[in-house]
Amino acid sequence: MSRALLVACLSIGLSAFVTPHAEAQAVAKGSSGLPLPRFVSLKAKRVNLRIGPSTDYAVSWLYLKSGLPVEIIQEYENWRRIRDADGTEGWVSQTLLSGERTAVAAPWMRGNGDSVFVSMRQDSLPNASVVAKLEPGVVVRLNECNGNWCRVEAGGVKGWVNQGEIWGAYPGEAFK
Repeated sequence: MSRALLVACLSIGLSAFVTPHAEAQAVAKGSSGLPLPRFVSLKAKRVNLRIGPSTDYAVSWLYLKSGLPVEIIQEYENWRRIRDADGTEGWVSQTLLSGERTAVAAPWMRGNGDSVFVSMRQDSLPNASVVAKLEPGVVVRLNECNGNWCRVEAGGVKGWVNQGEIWGAYPGEAFK
């Protein structure tokens, strides 16, 4: 078998595994009827992250700030399995979550020095004037995303950030 034919066969074979998974992920719905995964934020100032979906399970982490973005990755009755920007996973009661969208500015860049920032711009253009510089880890409120840029608010300042520089919106996701 020629090398080109072998590569073509492998590519076709791999696409058979990748495509159905991607399609299934795009249409997955939880027991609530809402899509999975999806981003929400913490509503309460104190949120217990549990190792299982019940108050009978131990608390593994305690969040002390409302408004933090989290990703719901699973649902069980009135419990939601979430993931935070650092990758920590656990279960919280749905009553402690809000549909308000927030995001974290480049959490993967934390600790890279004092001169590392995410630029908040006047318009959704890479050469638009900078209205604020956000430190990695700063939480912003998401007002809308167009698939490339998100209109955000932080500390009373409004502007646009590149969607690839935040955690709280999926690549290419658009919403108002």
